Amino acid sequence: MVAFDVPPEVAFDYLADPRNRPQWQSSLARVEDVDGDVRVGQTWVDVTRPGVRPRMETTELDRPRRWTERGTWRGFDATLTLEFSATAGGCEVTPTMELHGRGLAAPVARLLSAVAPRAVRADLRTAASTLTA
Repeated sequence: MVAFDVPPEVAFDYLADPRNRPQWQSSLARVEDVDGDVRVGQTWVDVTRPGVRPRMETTELDRPRRWTERGTWRGFDATLTLEFSATAGGCEVTPTMELHGRGLAAPVARLLSAVAPRAVRADLRTAASTLTA
């Protein structure tokens, strides 16, 4: 869980909008092909610094409580869910990530599953600092 010094609605709106992602997601160079406003079914492409270009989709949107995205790229599927809880000083955001690989991607997915949660929390801390500034 990561503490944010802003209300859940503010954190939710910032984190759920893919256009904001390059500001806080360390592996992301930019987003492309953003399909309209934030909503279930919204799609976009993450352009990562290593060159991977997963196709992303918002699959759950329960403002300001829960947001889920799903990304697919070749043999990989990843799901990230963010849960938002109000606190006296703002909110807490709890990430849950699942990463799966098919075929030759399966062992790589297992390895990435071990390090991804730490990276997600670090990125959320960056987002929290950005929103506080």
